[in-house]
Formats: sequence, C-alpha cells, structure tokens
Amino acid sequence: MLYIFMLGYDVDFGHMEAVSLISAPKYPEKQVGYIVTSSLLNENHDFLRLAINTVRNDIIGRNETFQCLALTMVGNIGGREFAESLAPDVQKLLISSSCRPLVRKKAALCLLRLFRKNPDVVNVDGWSDRMAQLLDERDLGVLTSSMSLLVALVSNNHEAYWSCLPKCVKTLERLARNQDIPQEYTYYGIPSPWLQVKTMRALQYFPTVEDPNTRRSLFEVLQRILMGTDVVKNVNKNNASHAVLFEALALVMHLDAENEMMSQCVALLGKFIAVREPNIRYLGLENMTRMLMVTDVHDIIKRHQAQIITSLKDPDISIRRRALDLLYGMCDVSNAKDIVEELLQYLSTADFAMREELSLKAAILAEKFAPDLSWYVDVILQLIDKAGDFVSDDIWFRVVQFVTNNEDLQPYAAAKAREYLDKPAIHETMVKVSAYLLGEYSHLLARRPGCSPKEIFSAIHEKLPTVSTTTIPILLSTYAKILMHTQPPDPELQKHVWAIFSKYESCIDVEIQQRAIEYFALSSKGAALMDILAEMPKFPERQSALIKKAEVAEVDTAEQSAIKLRAQQHMTNALVVTDQHSSNGTPQSVGQLSLVKIPSTSGDEHTSADQELSQANGTLATVDPQPPSADLLGDLLGPLAIEGLPGAAVLSEPNAVSGLEGVPIPADDAAAIVPVEKDTNSVQPIGNINERFYALCLKDSGVLYEDPNIQIGIKAEWRAQHGRLVLFLGNKNTFPLLSVQALILPPVHLKIELSLVPETIPPRAQVQCPLEVMNLHPSRDVAVLDFSYKCGTSMANVKLRLPAVLNKFLQPITVSAEEFFPQWRSLSGPPLKLQEVVRGVRPLSLIDMANIFTSFQLTVCQGLDPNPNNLIASTTFYSETIRPMLCLIRIETDPTDRTQLRITVASGDPTLTFELMEFIKEQLVGIPTAPRPPAPPAAQPTNPAAPVAQPTNPAALTDPGDLLAGLL
Repeated sequence: MLYIFMLGYDVDFGHMEAVSLISAPKYPEKQVGYIVTSSLLNENHDFLRLAINTVRNDIIGRNETFQCLALTMVGNIGGREFAESLAPDVQKLLISSSCRPLVRKKAALCLLRLFRKNPDVVNVDGWSDRMAQLLDERDLGVLTSSMSLLVALVSNNHEAYWSCLPKCVKTLERLARNQDIPQEYTYYGIPSPWLQVKTMRALQYFPTVEDPNTRRSLFEVLQRILMGTDVVKNVNKNNASHAVLFEALALVMHLDAENEMMSQCVALLGKFIAVREPNIRYLGLENMTRMLMVTDVHDIIKRHQAQIITSLKDPDISIRRRALDLLYGMCDVSNAKDIVEELLQYLSTADFAMREELSLKAAILAEKFAPDLSWYVDVILQLIDKAGDFVSDDIWFRVVQFVTNNEDLQPYAAAKAREYLDKPAIHETMVKVSAYLLGEYSHLLARRPGCSPKEIFSAIHEKLPTVSTTTIPILLSTYAKILMHTQPPDPELQKHVWAIFSKYESCIDVEIQQRAIEYFALSSKGAALMDILAEMPKFPERQSALIKKAEVAEVDTAEQSAIKLRAQQHMTNALVVTDQHSSNGTPQSVGQLSLVKIPSTSGDEHTSADQELSQANGTLATVDPQPPSADLLGDLLGPLAIEGLPGAAVLSEPNAVSGLEGVPIPADDAAAIVPVEKDTNSVQPIGNINERFYALCLKDSGVLYEDPNIQIGIKAEWRAQHGRLVLFLGNKNTFPLLSVQALILPPVHLKIELSLVPETIPPRAQVQCPLEVMNLHPSRDVAVLDFSYKCGTSMANVKLRLPAVLNKFLQPITVSAEEFFPQWRSLSGPPLKLQEVVRGVRPLSLIDMANIFTSFQLTVCQGLDPNPNNLIASTTFYSETIRPMLCLIRIETDPTDRTQLRITVASGDPTLTFELMEFIKEQLVGIPTAPRPPAPPAAQPTNPAAPVAQPTNPAALTDPGDLLAGLL
C-alpha cells in the first residue's frame, strides 16, 4: 500500500488493517501500523477515531518505544479530537522527570501540534511556570522542541509568559559563549543555529525588555552575532550563519537598539548586497528594506544608493523587485531626482511584469518629493511616453489636477503636451492628457511658432484615427474648446470642426453622439460660447489617490509581525460611502456619492481619483466647481443600490429576489428581528429573509436583508476553497445608525475573517466590510451573521444566514464515459457510495431538474446513462484539508410517478458523499432535513454483482441495489 501511495496513486483500501495493526503487541507490526496510518490518513479521517484509545494506551504506557511511535503519529496528523483526548497525557510526559529526553522532545512537538489544532488544551494559568522550567533544560533536543512550543504560545498570548523572557536570554548567552554544547548540536562551527533562531523569534513577540541587566546581556549576544558573521565559500555554513544573523537583525529592529548598532547592521547588509551570490544579495536587500521601514536609518542606507541602483539591473527579477522596493522606501527630497531618473531609464528595459509597479512608484515619488511642479509634469509625461500601457488613469488625472490648480504651470504643461504631439507615434493616454491640456490652455501658446489654433487642431486630429471610442469624447471636447478660444472665428477651422461634429452625430456610441450634437449646437452661439465653455475651475485640494494607494501598500507581509508588535494599531479596511451635500446643507440627488474615511461624514474633502477628474474625461459641466461623482453603489453592486437613500419619506419597493423554486418559506420573518428595548416602532424586515438567502445561494450578489433603516447587500467571488465576500451596510435614514455591531458565528468547517465594522454608519451612507472565507472540509452547516444596531431609542438585532454554502465550493466538470465508469466501479459501496430512495419529491421534469443541478455547479453529463429517464451529473469539490475531489451523482426517476426517485452519490471521501447526498435531497424535496448525526450513517451493503432491471413502477425504486450494476 505504501509503495502504491508513494508512486502517486490513490489508496482507499486497507485502512482498517493499518489501524488495527496499531493495537498489535509486537513492535514490527505496531511500527508498520503507525507508519501507514500517518502516511495515508489525515486528521479528519473517520478511521482515526477507532485508534484514539489505542494511541492513548501507548502514550501512558511504560514502553518508551511505543510512546515515541504514538507521539510521532499524533504530532503528524493529530486533530481536534486527539487534542481534547490526549493533551493532558502529553503534558505529563513533557514535564515528567522520569522520561528520557527522546520521549520528552517528541512530547513537546506533539503538544505543539495539539495546541495549534485547539489552543484551549493548554491552560495559560497553570502552564506558564512549567514552560519557564522547561527552558532550564540542559538537553538541547528537549530545549529546542520546548522553544518551538514557546514560540506558538507567546504568539497567542505573550503577557502570560513574561517569566520565560530572561530564560530565553540566558539560552542565547549559553549558545553564544559555546558552553556545554554537544558536538552533535554544532553545525559547521555554529552552536545549534536552529535553537538560536527560535529563541530570537520568541523574543520578538514580547513588546520590550524592561530589565536593564537582561537588556544589556541580550545586546551583548546580538553584538557578538553581528561581529562574527561574514560571507564564506561554504554554502551550508552561509545558510546557517545567515539564518541566525537575519533573525538577530529582526530582533535588533524590534528592540529599537541604539544608533551605533543600527549603523553596524546597515554596514553589514551593505557588504551582502555587493557580493556575487544572488541569494545573499537578495537577503541583504530584503533586510535593508525591512530595516528602512521600522527604523530611522535613511542617511546610512543612502551611502549604498549606487550599489542598490546596480542591483536594479540584476539578471534575477526577484533581486530587481527588492531593489525597487528599497529605492522606493529610501527616497526623499534630497535624492528624489536621482532615483526617479534612474527608474525612468530602467523603465524602457524593465520586464513587463514590473512595469506597472515601477510606473506607479515613480509617479508617487515624483508627486511626494517634487522640487518644483514643472519637474513633476516632465516626469509624468515621460512616464506615459515610455510605459503608457502600464500607467493607470489615476496618474494622468493627478497631473491634470495639478496643472488646473496652478496658473503658472499651465503654459509650460501645454507646451510640453504640444511637443509630444509632434512624435509620429504616441500612446493613447498621452493623446488624452495632451488633448485635455491643449483644449484648456492652448490659447496661452498663441504667440509661439507652430501653436496657432489651426496647427494645434491638426496635430490633435491626426491622432483621431488611432484612438479608441473612450478617447474620442475628450477629443471632441478639445475641438469645441479650440473653437471657443479662436476669436474672431476662423471660418476654415470652424467648417472643418463642424464637419467632424456632423460625422459623429450618428455614431452608435451614445456618449460620442451626444457630445457631437451638443457641441455642434453650442458652437453656433458665437461669442456666448466663451461663457458656456469657460475654463475648468480649480479642483478642491485633497489627498492624492496615488499616495493613498502607497499608504495602504507600504505594509509588507514580511513586516506584519514587527509592525504589529511596535505599533498596536488596528486599522479598519471598511469604506464608507456618503452622499454629498450642497452648500446650504440640503442633500443633492441620489447617486452623487463619494468615498470617505471613517469617522468623517463629509463627502466634500475625500473623493476618488476618477471623481476628481470626471471633467478631465470630457464632462460638459463648467459652472459647478464640484465634479459630478460616480454612482459608487451602482458601480460596485449593479442591482444593489440602496433604494431607500433618497431624502423623501416614501421608501421604494424592495428588490424582487426570486427564491428557490418550490421551497416552502415561512410566511413570517419578523422572528429574525429581536428587539432589545421595548419600543412602539418595532422594526419589521422588508421582503422575505429566507427567499433572499436561497436566492443568494444561486447567485453571487444581491440583497441579504432590508428594513426601513438599513439594507445589507452582499457580493461574493469564489475560487476553489477560497471565497471573498463584501457586506454592504447601507443606512437609508437621514440620521446615523449607532452601536453597530457585526459578529460572524462560523461553523467548524469554515474559517472566516471579517474586517472591523465602524460603530456608527453616517446618514445616507454605505459601509463595505470585506469577508474572507476558507472551506476546511465538507459540511452543510451555515455561517450566521449576528448584526445589531441602535436606531433612535431602540436597538434591533438580526441573525442572518450567510450564503457560504456547500455548492459555492463546487466547480462543474464534464466527465466522459471513459472517465466516468472506472471511477464509478472503484467506488463500490458505503461509505464512499451512498444510495437512497427519496419520496415526496417536488414533481419536476428532467429539464427542470437538470437546470437545478446546473445552478448548483453540477454538470449534467448527457448520454452516459442508457435510460432516458435518468440523470448523471459530476462536479469537483474543493476544501483545505482534502485534495480536489471528484463527485459523481446519479438520479433515477420513474416516469409514472415524479414524486419519488433514487439518488446515488459517490466520491472519494465518506463525509463528502454523505453531505452531498443530503444537500441534493434538500434541494429536490424542498423541506429542511433532520439534524445530521456526527458521522455518516452506516448504509446497508449493496450487492453490485446482482443485476437489477430498470424500474417501471414505484415499487421498483425500493430495491436498494445499484441500478448501474448490470450496465457495468
């Protein structure tokens, strides 16, 4: 079995024999049982339950060999059930003075596994002192295993283990001075590098070292590590010494060491980034970037700027990425010009995979550290010219905003745009920004050669055949602006422009057609055109969307632990959408919404980049200084716009959400609302909550819940076992909702992470709360959202089922006859293949039944079953604990009685087979099933060898035999 398994084939037989060998009294048989069980089974396998008592007997027994075998197996595949049953016995072994070190170190690693599966098995109050005693252990094997356990414990709760901190420092001192270190724990002259790394990792989970003597001793050890590490030719020694060194660097940064030690660290890293070995260069750049993020060593790192720029041209793309990150982080006013110019030069030869990131970072640096605005304009235009495909709209929106708000910059920017238009081939983004700038400010260049209105029009019009339909509206706006600035009018130019407007009056694109018609009519107004198409007003000052992106992206994953320990700041990534108000305080029309940061409730100061420059895209509005905002709700959700947002008192009708066909829904959903305080104005839901839930089981966006005060929408994306949902909490009132709380009650099989939800939702605002979902194993249990808010003097609480259901983790797959029949034969009977006769089924035609299967991510395979009254379907199930699993389903119907059928479900996992069987029954019968037993029920064995005739009457369906037996 092991040999077949090692060759890569699925082995689903002999599990019972392997488990039974564990209880054998002889060592060879027991060893084989443990090895095969550890290799073939995972922690959720049902057969493991049969071995718990035997494993416990081996652990508490006197035979040390059997103890080691049992601890090794539990340490490899132990799950929550093992943790609850065996943790006390494993703890006794670990602290026992009579056990040999070999057993104790295995017990420490076994307890580490059990703690990761269930943290409650280690009682903090009773274990912290014992953990400190374990760190006094002289045996390095036990000490190393205990240190691994300590790292997990302090990462979960460091406050309970303060007594372990001085013991960790003493351990480092012992290793650094090379005292009492056995030869077998010395690796290339380095005393136990693994223990050194784990000890320093544990120390980084403590916020600080308060005792001055302990702190001094620790820095002496770190100084010794820094001084004694160098690059040698032996690769193995390099790996070990650098592992210790870089963990020491992380600890130095965490402890805020004095400047002298920081300078020494940077100097050491400077040597690393200059060596030939690419792995060492990569580590040097990465750690220098990390040090730059959490300490103030900019001036010291600047000394290595030339070497870092050289690394930007390294053949290895991973080194180039790290060099780019480091240059971006070390840039300031003093070296911004040099760094940005290097980035622009590198842009022409950079890999396509890096160009988008490179252009974004160059634009951000140019904006943050520009010595003057003309240099900023030069940089952005060069950026667009060299990498137009990788320049986002935010970048040229921002340069237009700068030019609009600075009158002194307008002639220079227009002149530069005119220069780029003379190039034979320029990117479409350059056409956009040049057309906009020249449309607004070309009249400022009237006295320069080649800048007459007719010449500028010709230069822009040459680019018209090369652009897409999204750019043509901007060009039409530019033509109208050029006509407006040409006073007195030039008849030839006017005739040419009018001909263009006439050409596009019948364009199929509505935006282009409307602009052409309106501009044609406006251009005949003569001098009045000056007032209608006046220059765009200045934009309100607001933070750049690019810098906002930079602030969000600056937290590197490698730095999360260090930054979390240094600045315990919990930032919410919930976004609030509020409506803009006019100057007199009255709300504007629905749809003019903007993005704001919590807790601000004003939409005037924070708008997104595309809203900032909606005029730059060609919007006609010229009088109102506020750019019309995009309907953010409509963009994000489509049909999920909040119907109740208008200021009028009349609420719109609830969204029509089609429920699951035929599923009986309770008529009264008011029970879902639990009033916390008595109030005459009780909150009643709008629409049927259950219908909304069942509808979302079939689609990925819609309204989950709605009442007169709030609307909760949901939008989801599913990929294999992962899901990302966004909850949209919309306040429909003109006053805020207070004491808002959202708590996810996940079932055991789902791992769900919800971002923080603000306690207050501003009036007529919407909060977006991202939600990450991971499916651990098959189950039909449903996660519940416990949501409450305070409205006026009363508080409402609603518990809503989230549509993270079984079918969301299915992906349809088409199976041919050559693939189907071998799989069907191999799954011969329970528990991998289950069959059941179901009565009381909703009478459905085969077409309707196939449509239901398709909506639940099951592919109906045509032509596999010779009986036309039967259906065969297939799908693939994804979860974290088991590999992608093929599932096969067969539905046998009786044409004379559509209210009963026989279902056969087969898969390689017994739990999945049972859950999928029950799930399909629920959908076909349309009634809730009884609570499930903890394990799949033992079905009656089938006799696949006995041929069974195809049913022609209801009685035939009671035969439990497999109807495909004769066929196979």
